[in-house]
Amino acid sequence: MPVPNQVCRILRATLGLGARPLDQETLLLGSLPELDSMAVVNLIMALEEQFGFTVEDDEISAVHFATVGTLTSFVEGKLT
Repeated sequence: MPVPNQVCRILRATLGLGARPLDQETLLLGSLPELDSMAVVNLIMALEEQFGFTVEDDEISAVHFATVGTLTSFVEGKLT
């Protein structure tokens, strides 16, 4: 499964979004009430588990959680 699809699947599961449509332009932080500070922690843990990488505290930035696309780019960067 392509990384963007996996990121969307993890977002839906972690945030309880159901079948809500998500694309690379979907706004996240500040736009989805489900994405609060605790949900960010849970989302990072789910991404780490799914993709097998570790996110260091100094890597966590609101910039990465702006849109589905920026989050996908962050994940892809961690995988390279």
